[in-house]
Amino acid sequence: MSYVDGFVLAVPKQNIEAYKVIARMAGEVWKEHGALAYVECVGDDVPRGELTSFPRAVQAKDDEIVIFAWIVYESREQRDAINAKVMADPRLKGDMSDMPFDGKRMIYGGFETFLEL
Repeated sequence: MSYVDGFVLAVPKQNIEAYKVIARMAGEVWKEHGALAYVECVGDDVPRGELTSFPRAVQAKDDEIVIFAWIVYESREQRDAINAKVMADPRLKGDMSDMPFDGKRMIYGGFETFLEL
């Protein structure tokens, strides 16, 4: 079974094109270092729930759009090795304050797959 890193974040609508540029580059880096898949999705039908929702989870403001993304690896071990290479890759070395979103509100985590159909 594969291993997946998942991400949810809010990007200001005015920064979405800048975010897409960074996402494309990051995806290329992850794939070059061995990720099986790299997927970034822009919220299209993401209602704000009364108690919980994607927008509430990342404290999305009215002028922000929710991004849902994931990276697929062969295993947790592969993920750890690939992420070490990615973090050392000079293409991704930069000041986090230059990012087109607030990284403090990004939710992320690793998930062990239990079902693939």
